[in-house]
Amino acid sequence: MEINKIYCMDCLEGMKQLKDKSIDVVITSPPYNIGIRYNKYSDNLSREDYLNWIEEVVGEIKRVLKDDGSFFINVGYTAKDPWIAFDVANVIRKHFKLQNTIHWIKSIAIQKEDVGDYPNIIGDIAVGHYKPINSDRFLSIMHEYIFHFTKNGNVKLDKLAIGVPYQDKSNIKRFNRKGDLRDRGNTWFIPYETIQSKEKERPHPATFPPKLPEMCIKLHGIKKTNLVLDPFIGIGSTAVACIRLGVNYIGFEIDEYYCRVAEERIKKELLKTDRKFDNVKENKNIITLDAFI
Repeated sequence: MEINKIYCMDCLEGMKQLKDKSIDVVITSPPYNIGIRYNKYSDNLSREDYLNWIEEVVGEIKRVLKDDGSFFINVGYTAKDPWIAFDVANVIRKHFKLQNTIHWIKSIAIQKEDVGDYPNIIGDIAVGHYKPINSDRFLSIMHEYIFHFTKNGNVKLDKLAIGVPYQDKSNIKRFNRKGDLRDRGNTWFIPYETIQSKEKERPHPATFPPKLPEMCIKLHGIKKTNLVLDPFIGIGSTAVACIRLGVNYIGFEIDEYYCRVAEERIKKELLKTDRKFDNVKENKNIITLDAFI
């Protein structure tokens, strides 16, 4: 199969055409089975059927992923069904080691009185996309999970590639660090564009921003990442991230409309960056911009 291309087909059918241990990083977000209204896919399977399907997908991911590869899977949940993310992780547990659990923070509120005299914090903070729920029983959900699986649980990461500066610079010397970056940890605040206009429709009901796969790829290590796979690539956020980072990708999406949206996003990203794959690692199967038009 050609790389740097999105195939409009079922991911199980597509992955079966990939070679064993040919993928460095898998980043994806499957349907959560919580009743989201997609164009074609039914998000209302029985829990047993859904988890069996997830396990079938994971089996193919395990086959195509290199032994030192990383598998990042973003899974959300609802207030009424808080177990779905853990059920998915438990199925994957049969085939992979859970190396890290990352929390994608969509919105957070920090009161100044709780911070004290912390540097650069001068008042209350409330940032991110707040989506209230009409309930007197449940709290609004402000985060989703990103589970980082590997085959053996011992894949070395480039943690400082997504590091953050020390707020207290004295810690650089205290912790015997060579530079002003520390491990970001497993809480990632990643905002995404919200659509507030009634005239503008959301092209996809559940997608993550390109910064999420960017951070996953950087964490795994750009230098050792040649090919990224997203089996549920949707409107192409993983492809956009790969173009920005200069790594190759391949993706599958069953919905023709989402494929068209993804291709337009890719085309715009290539034109915006003016890269035209110039910074993508050499491969005889790299396709040209014409293929996205």
